[in-house]
Amino acid sequence: MADIKKGTLYGVGVGPGDPELLTVKAVRLLQRCPVIAAPQTRSGETLALDIVRQALPLAGKTILPLYFSMERDRALIRAAHERAADAIQAHLDGGEDVAMLNLGDVSIYATWGYVMELVRGRGYETAMVPGIPSFCAAASRLDATLVSWGSSLHVIPAGKGPLGPQLVQPGAKVLMKAGARLPQVVEELRQAGQLGRAVLVENCGLPGERVCTDLEHCPEGAGYFATVIVKEK
Repeated sequence: MADIKKGTLYGVGVGPGDPELLTVKAVRLLQRCPVIAAPQTRSGETLALDIVRQALPLAGKTILPLYFSMERDRALIRAAHERAADAIQAHLDGGEDVAMLNLGDVSIYATWGYVMELVRGRGYETAMVPGIPSFCAAASRLDATLVSWGSSLHVIPAGKGPLGPQLVQPGAKVLMKAGARLPQVVEELRQAGQLGRAVLVENCGLPGERVCTDLEHCPEGAGYFATVIVKEK
């Protein structure tokens, strides 16, 4: 009996929330792959999968839920990535291609990257399908450009400590996942003299989308998918 050809793992960016922002390439690949690996929260939510379901039918496909820990303990995070790689590998060994969904783009702060490295390290082929990043969708929602000729764009994880040294850099700034530290972010923007140029977009393209142009008076409780854009001078 001939050996079964191993499957390929694809990382598919599904964009920030609006199913109409899935690329044609992403849709075509998802139609072709028999297995869809979907990140799942502890409460059972599968946001990336919900977005895809609005764009194309998934009848007959195997849905593989992947739980990733949101804890800060690196050992727990690594263990979750290993479990995801194990679950995916079982299908790859059976010759099935697997498409792993990732919100936004697969190359920007993406869980996909950690799983990809593990699976690739085990000798399997991987490939990536880019998606529209949340901050690009947010800029479109604001009808604003992010950078102009010769200027810089800084993409900054807002939940990783003091922002001061990065806020003084020339150019526009994107503060990713700013909701959890919004009061501190507002204060740091004020100290840097940039609060007046900052706009928050929460849940861009999702139900509950919210735009706040005055961060001093934004309603409390900004969620995980909150992005602050600091425009150029």
